[in-house]
Amino acid sequence: MFLKFFYTLKEIGIPVSPTSFLTLQKALHQGIINSLDDFYTCARSILVKSERYFDLYDQVFVHHFEGVPLPENDGFEIDEMARAMLDQWLKDPKMLADALGADEEKLKKMSPEELIEYFKKRLKDQDGEHHGGYKWIGTGGYSPVGHSGHHPGGMRVGGESRNKSAVKVANERRYKDYSTAGPLTQAKIGEALKRLRYMIPAGPKDVINIDDTIRETIRNAGEIELVFDSALKDRLKVILAIDNGGWSMDPYIQVVQTLFDYAKSQFKEVKTYFFHNTIYDHLWEDPARYKKPKNIIEFSRLDPDTRLVIVGDASMAPYELMAHDGSIHITERSGRASIEQLSFLTKTFPHAVWLNPVSENMWGYTHSILAISKIFPMYELSLDGLEKAVTKLMSKT
Repeated sequence: MFLKFFYTLKEIGIPVSPTSFLTLQKALHQGIINSLDDFYTCARSILVKSERYFDLYDQVFVHHFEGVPLPENDGFEIDEMARAMLDQWLKDPKMLADALGADEEKLKKMSPEELIEYFKKRLKDQDGEHHGGYKWIGTGGYSPVGHSGHHPGGMRVGGESRNKSAVKVANERRYKDYSTAGPLTQAKIGEALKRLRYMIPAGPKDVINIDDTIRETIRNAGEIELVFDSALKDRLKVILAIDNGGWSMDPYIQVVQTLFDYAKSQFKEVKTYFFHNTIYDHLWEDPARYKKPKNIIEFSRLDPDTRLVIVGDASMAPYELMAHDGSIHITERSGRASIEQLSFLTKTFPHAVWLNPVSENMWGYTHSILAISKIFPMYELSLDGLEKAVTKLMSKT
């Protein structure tokens, strides 16, 4: 029973196991599940082990029981982007209409459903890669993200659900902000922090492990056996370098800073610096990149065990990366190419990664991304990418 439902979950990327499926079958045979609402809750509890997959589960559920089509190919990402574009439209219709090159008055006459279909069509029509200016998709244009808002005509989007059926609940897509696909957003900060907790304990074992203490005490027939672990706090020093010089990075600067500000309890020290496009002779402590330059030679005096995290789209003209004195800023003329300076940083800090907000499937089309990814281990700026980056940062090699 529900075998097709189980296989659809697997095909869509949810790691459901045969054992959990057998457990669900047992619950069905024992009469624990007596309605579709019961099945929705029970199946999710048994089959889905992480909230990151709740949104995918909801989509499969309404597909299986209501016949709602599953997105094709990259449809899941496109579907989310289209809904994000609707959110942006509700907040600022003129900006999005201008970015799309569309007639604002014509779009105002569309219903929310028609707008989503229109945005999806525009997304699917998008061919190739764009950078700079007011392009509506790409590493150099607007990134249509945002939450809530109001339709120019006064239509309110969202609201309290009056029908609490399982299908209705699944259709609401309440967990889309937990999914690992798509760029890191403010709504995903809590989930992202869990990735940053995957740190290797170090230092004296002076923190009581409650679970292991209870387990050992039970094993000792009630005689208390305290178990201690090493603390994660004050484990590492981290340097965070953020590209804040273009439109493409604007949606991510505050998110990344907030993420690492919250994560300071996990690190001994987090120092934030800024750059534009790529790194030449300096990183700046001030976001304006004007008052507080720090020559990267000075970083060679720091602890080599410091973790270096660079956040940027790595998209620029080839000469900016490869040419001597290729910086677009006339004050940076050291005679060294940026590619050499990046290599210097990886030699100075063996534990270094580059987080890129550009979708990974687009990296192969940009020369500068390919070149930088040969120097730095590069990961997409998403929950999955952050998890892989943290694993790499904590590896011994």
